Amino acid sequence: MNIPADDSVRLLSNVLEELDYTELYRAYSRKEKKCAVSPKNLFKVLVYAYMCNLRSTRQIETACKRDINFMYLLEGAKAPDHNTIARFRSARLEGIVDSLFNQVVLLLKDYGELSCENLFVDGTKIEANANKYTFAWKKTILKNQAKLQDKMHDVPMRKL
Repeated sequence: MNIPADDSVRLLSNVLEELDYTELYRAYSRKEKKCAVSPKNLFKVLVYAYMCNLRSTRQIETACKRDINFMYLLEGAKAPDHNTIARFRSARLEGIVDSLFNQVVLLLKDYGELSCENLFVDGTKIEANANKYTFAWKKTILKNQAKLQDKMHDVPMRKL
């Protein structure tokens, strides 16, 4: 294939070859019809698709048919349809994906690609759809509290 030796798809494939896929193969029963693409190669395709910022199963299906890097990961097998990819992602990887990604992290640490010395936590605050006032900034709260206090002093007291 016309893929350079230092291309990221080759590196990804080599790293993912070293994982233990025993649990993934156990997710398939013996009675089920054999899929044209092995579970290991489907996992490689899914990881590479996420690397390429492809999330939709239909986009991944199209990439498997048109992109040479995806064809390389499929190792000559016919491109899976979007339903196969969706079932694999939702049913087969459930409970197994954490183990596989943990293996990837440990493998990259062994290769010296990850140091695991620093931990970064993203402090992004995102509004929820349920209630648009789910969080507020301290300055805004103090400013609004002061306005309410002023309004209370300006309103004459009514006798009951």
